[in-house]
Amino acid sequence: MTTETARDAEPARLGRKRDHSRDQDILDAALDVLAEVGYNTMTVDMVATRAKAGKATLYRRWSSKAELVVDAIACMKRPLPQERDGTYVPPDTGTLRGDLVAMVKPKAVTDSNRHLKIMIGVASMMSQEPQLFEALTDIMVKPRVESYRVVMQRAIDRCEIRPDVDVELLSSLGPAMAMYRAMYEQQAPSRESIIHLIDTVVLPAVGLSAPLESTDE
Repeated sequence: MTTETARDAEPARLGRKRDHSRDQDILDAALDVLAEVGYNTMTVDMVATRAKAGKATLYRRWSSKAELVVDAIACMKRPLPQERDGTYVPPDTGTLRGDLVAMVKPKAVTDSNRHLKIMIGVASMMSQEPQLFEALTDIMVKPRVESYRVVMQRAIDRCEIRPDVDVELLSSLGPAMAMYRAMYEQQAPSRESIIHLIDTVVLPAVGLSAPLESTDE
């Protein structure tokens, strides 16, 4: 057996096993830095400092800032209390307006505001890093569109609204307005503004009226 053959026959030497126990702390730190300073200013070193992790740890795990940010955004999707079999089930109050308003919880608005700050943070890089746009769409847009679609279909099934309502168009309206405010007005929607959109745009579009006096808390 030649020396080269003998070397090939030897088992591969394993390096030190990577410790992934701190990955979530690092990804959370990346989101915090991204929301605060934006993608252009953000550096991997800044994330390491925020996470109190060694720079080498981050550079071994993520080869670029874009890769780190994509992983961080992917981890923003958390299981929701009403999630069944991986699918979010919006609240069922018995009315379309009730369902839509029930989805606008203070915690949801707070999370949405943070998400939008992150969206603003990466806006300048979306055209250069398509994977960032895809990740943001999967986390921030698609779940909201699907929630609207579910409650609209419920309203049709209970004969509350007409079956010919353009569900796809109306389902994208709320998320589209949120993205517009984030990208062009640099603002995140408040709970009041979302309910105002429901009462003045969504409900009239399906032939319903908002109550004369809102009792929403």
